[in-house]
Amino acid sequence: MIEFKTSQGTFSIELFSTEAPISSKNFAAYVDAGFFDGVIFHRVIPGFMIQGGGFTADMNQKKTEAPIKNEATNGLKNKRGTLSMARTNDIDSATSQFFINLVDNEFLDHKPGNYGYAVFGQVVSGMEVIDAIAKVKTGNYGHHADVPVEAVIIESAKTVG
Repeated sequence: MIEFKTSQGTFSIELFSTEAPISSKNFAAYVDAGFFDGVIFHRVIPGFMIQGGGFTADMNQKKTEAPIKNEATNGLKNKRGTLSMARTNDIDSATSQFFINLVDNEFLDHKPGNYGYAVFGQVVSGMEVIDAIAKVKTGNYGHHADVPVEAVIIESAKTVG
């Protein structure tokens, strides 16, 4: 289990290490390195998802490890409360950024013609914190849209239990 303390409250997640071993190991390594401490949820779209794991409060992107292989073919679905690896249009481009689905986002699942986004974990407690983050006021920051006007900071992320 991984506990996230944020400026909006605390939530915990579990990783799907069996179904998504590459993504889970990658994510756990970032947690263990303290990488997420001080980063923000930089993209918040109500009715869709919240995304974080790559930018500091001043919107500077952190240096990451090498990209990982996309595990979207693992059969897991982008359901409310699941975590998936964020990526660019390059299928195997995920590094540290992740998103938490606020609703069932079936269109993000792997299917013919759409490689999809790899689900690798789920929120097990504190979903009300995720929902609170989804309600913050957002705006534009440079060329970034849907950025919280007041930073939603991940104060710490650590393995517990």
